[in-house]
Amino acid sequence: MELQEKLLNKTAAIGVVGLGYVGLPLAVEFANSGFYVLGIDKSQTKVNSIKNGHNYIDDVEETKFQKAIKAKLLEATTSYDRVDELDVIYICVPTPFTVNKEPDVSFIVDAANGIAPKLKKGQLIILKSTTFPGTTEEVVQPILEEKGLKVGVDFNLAFSPERIDPGNKKFTTANTPVVVGGVTKKCTELASLVNQQIINMVVPVSSPKVAEMEKLLENIFRSVNIALVNELARLCDRMGGIDIWEVVDAAKTKPFGFMPFYPGPGIGGHCILIDPYYLSWKAREYDFHTNFIELAAETNENMPFYVLGLIRRALGGVGVPFNKAKILLLGVAFKKDIDDMRESPALKVMKFLKQRDATDISYNDPYISEFKFEDEIYKSTEITAENLARFDVVVITTDHSQYDADFIVKNSRSVVDTRNLTKNVDDIENKITKLGSGIRF
Repeated sequence: MELQEKLLNKTAAIGVVGLGYVGLPLAVEFANSGFYVLGIDKSQTKVNSIKNGHNYIDDVEETKFQKAIKAKLLEATTSYDRVDELDVIYICVPTPFTVNKEPDVSFIVDAANGIAPKLKKGQLIILKSTTFPGTTEEVVQPILEEKGLKVGVDFNLAFSPERIDPGNKKFTTANTPVVVGGVTKKCTELASLVNQQIINMVVPVSSPKVAEMEKLLENIFRSVNIALVNELARLCDRMGGIDIWEVVDAAKTKPFGFMPFYPGPGIGGHCILIDPYYLSWKAREYDFHTNFIELAAETNENMPFYVLGLIRRALGGVGVPFNKAKILLLGVAFKKDIDDMRESPALKVMKFLKQRDATDISYNDPYISEFKFEDEIYKSTEITAENLARFDVVVITTDHSQYDADFIVKNSRSVVDTRNLTKNVDDIENKITKLGSGIRF
């Protein structure tokens, strides 16, 4: 039976390599649409969680997850032994960068090497991991063709970038449009068809390189605009008397030609922080230097240093130096209302504080009960009036919805607000030092 027919009658078996923030939601969507799904992940912990019916990704609806498990349409393994039983295989593995800001595609290479020995005729492989243009055809394709099968003739290969926004309840796997670019026209058609089984809108493009570059454009667009407003925030701070948050809110009343972006303590997560470096690295192959893009990334990466200055300013207001200060960070997730700590700016602030001999650092995060940082275990401190009063400064690094700004300010000695959480607080005691305002309100 041809793959097209299998997809239309839901007899195609779907494989998902990498069961993290991208892979597990994808696997659950396919299972809930009636497809059998086999997840492959090197983490025995994740595999055991699925086997035991435990959902470890907040963005995955519990009812959908349990439905897939009970119907026995979702299974998981750490082995590639059953690759030849699958008709479609998605690769959803991490693509970090090295300490020198160079791409690390080793997880993609490992996945391709795992699939290649049991690759069979008629299979469709779809890479979803964000990466530099050329990865699908220059890295994945040669590995899959090593044993003699040819793309577009014996098997199919495409790139379809992930568009997961952790914590976003409005746009999910099912209702977020996806882009698809196949190595051949047939590859694009098949990759579009399989995505159409679970996604409302699929946008085909002419090649994997276009799809790979499109994904980078999405995230670099955000990086550049965030960098712009971060730079303006620092200027407003220096000028004094201008609140960048008020400026942006005023500007966004224009119904055309403006899209609001907001400053913060730095960029976190995988995409916006890392993707500019993937493109700048690839550009050097063509003797091209992405100065504008790299400058934006540098501006965003400098924001934790700026936050350090705000903390110093706040501590100066209460007469306490770094090495004697009791500091509480509110939020270590990289964005509000999620449990994802990848590249969190709060961790960079912690690192810089420790480098300056701050030894009494605590945190609270309603989504993260504990974590290990630089060989030390940190446990979340409960937010009570008594606990807040113990600290010399409370630093709002993530604006979780559970945080009560009035309560925090009322019971704290001083507050550094990097997220504008305290915008509606009447700070009559002049406790707040806010990012991008230049004054203590």
